[in-house]
Amino acid sequence: MIAILNRVIEVAEADLSDDVDLAGLAASLGTTEYHVRRTFSSLAGMPLSEYIRRRRMTVAAADVLGDGEMLDIAVRHGYGSTEAFGRAFRAVHGASPADVRRDGGPLRSQPQLRFRLTVEGNTPMDTRIADRPAFLLIGHAARVPLIHEGVNPHIQAHIVSLPVTEHARLKELSSTEPAGLLQVSADVDADYTEGSELIYLHGVAVGEDVSPPDDLDVIEVPAGAWAVFRTEGPYPAALQSTWAATASEWFPSNPWRLRPGPSIVAVLDRSPDFSTATCELWLPVERE
Repeated sequence: MIAILNRVIEVAEADLSDDVDLAGLAASLGTTEYHVRRTFSSLAGMPLSEYIRRRRMTVAAADVLGDGEMLDIAVRHGYGSTEAFGRAFRAVHGASPADVRRDGGPLRSQPQLRFRLTVEGNTPMDTRIADRPAFLLIGHAARVPLIHEGVNPHIQAHIVSLPVTEHARLKELSSTEPAGLLQVSADVDADYTEGSELIYLHGVAVGEDVSPPDDLDVIEVPAGAWAVFRTEGPYPAALQSTWAATASEWFPSNPWRLRPGPSIVAVLDRSPDFSTATCELWLPVERE
């Protein structure tokens, strides 16, 4: 996977003025656009599209500091007007092209990325592969923004809004793995962009032949393989650390890739104040 990401960088750098045909490139490299986007974002800390935009504006800054016409510079870097170029330039550098040409700055450079796999072996990952038939996720859903670190207050507010009796009712409906009350993230942006919206469902898993109550939201999950990561420790820090390690350590070292589908967290045990917890992180995968 590391070699694939570096090849994507090479293709992007060859022509920063144009967007990468990531679907075609991923297919030619034996993987999928979805897996490349999710892995790139996890490792780089930004979506591929954002990286290309920053690199494009880094290169464009050298032209802006010259004496060429702004429209020519805009077109050279893939923009149809000086206005569109100016907005993109300001978003990266914090100043307009005209201001930078006059003052010589400020400029914010985005270096070219190069991915490397560092094998340390000091973070053992308790993992299993589960082949599951189709099932349903049922519960109470809400659209919330994606937050990478710390407690998501929007999810927290959604859960708190549910009556205590509803949690017990949901737990009784659970009838298949993943067992117990679940934290489900679905319809997540493939680039995993912070602030983008996703569907969060607080619920349980049941067999596909179950008729769920009419007042519950339903997510249909097709049959497939799942990588299940067990984690324990401070909550949610230990869980988020394990999530990040799946991209930086587990996927590059194993013949599996992410496939579209919901990610699921099953809380197996927790302290009374939820400061620590034992969880299972379920990610939909397929063989490379």
